[in-house]
Amino acid sequence: MNSAAPTTRTLPWLPGVAVAALAALVAWGIHWLVPTVPLLTAAVVLGIVVGQLPFARPAVTGVLAPGLSTAAKRLMRLGVVLLGLKLSLGDIAGLGWVTILTTVAIVVVTFVGTIGLGRLFRLPGHQPLLVATGFSICGASAIGAMSGVVKSKDEETATPVALVTLCGTLAIFVLPVLWHPLGLTSLQFGHWVGAGVHDVGQVVATAQIAGSAALAVAIVVKLTRVLMLAPMVAIASVVERRRHVDPDPAAKRPAIVPLFVAGFIVAVLVRSFVPLPAVVLDGADAAQTALLAMALFGLGTAVRLRTLLGTGWRSLAVGLLSWVVIAALALGAVHLSS
Repeated sequence: MNSAAPTTRTLPWLPGVAVAALAALVAWGIHWLVPTVPLLTAAVVLGIVVGQLPFARPAVTGVLAPGLSTAAKRLMRLGVVLLGLKLSLGDIAGLGWVTILTTVAIVVVTFVGTIGLGRLFRLPGHQPLLVATGFSICGASAIGAMSGVVKSKDEETATPVALVTLCGTLAIFVLPVLWHPLGLTSLQFGHWVGAGVHDVGQVVATAQIAGSAALAVAIVVKLTRVLMLAPMVAIASVVERRRHVDPDPAAKRPAIVPLFVAGFIVAVLVRSFVPLPAVVLDGADAAQTALLAMALFGLGTAVRLRTLLGTGWRSLAVGLLSWVVIAALALGAVHLSS
């Protein structure tokens, strides 16, 4: 008698989640072997590669699909909540009001500008919003958070994730080349990286070459951008709620403030006002990284390169233009804050 069949029927998400966990371990191994490759970037790329393999695609769209979707949505939200424990309001206040205001302004201008670019280039569905979220706030994890609010399909979310991964990976190699020609000090370089690079892991990989002080500045500036995730997602939720028209009054409408966004805010407040032991913070950081790696692998498997290439020039143009805009604005903010 096959005992696996009942388990698969009662827990249809289990095979996909298990594969996502295995992929997160593989991504960690890649990062360990090549530290310049951020773990989360490795997870996304691994998912994209697996999604293109002809022999793997039937499983990805079949028995693994429920679990990969669970990883991409529910585990992503849990990871975003734990991400709040990286943020301390005291550290952010230590940046000074000029740096804080310019960082917030960069997020808002890039967000609005990228949505405009997406509509100008006629990106379909929620893609303009998702690309704007990823490029302006915190990469693929922000895209996953926003997609949970607007209820976008995995396929619709996959293209913005691929774009933000591509441009963030390019930043790891391009920004250090521009460091000295732009006449930036190490601390200015860290500020520029934190304000202009998308994913936290990509920020670490880029800024660490300028030393520990530059890395510290980069992380605090970056996490200030991450803090913008909560209001941006909450605003999108309110807009989506108003747009949601259903003749059935009992139909479920989007929450005004999604539960995971409230959890993120609570985590920030806990980190700011409760003295947590280092072992708790380290454990939360490891869990958050593992959850996001599994989620991003799941999102990566939904990428279809053939589809991406079919409309890819428009998506790629929006991504590259948004990347240039945020890098230029961040550079201006560095000089304004100096």
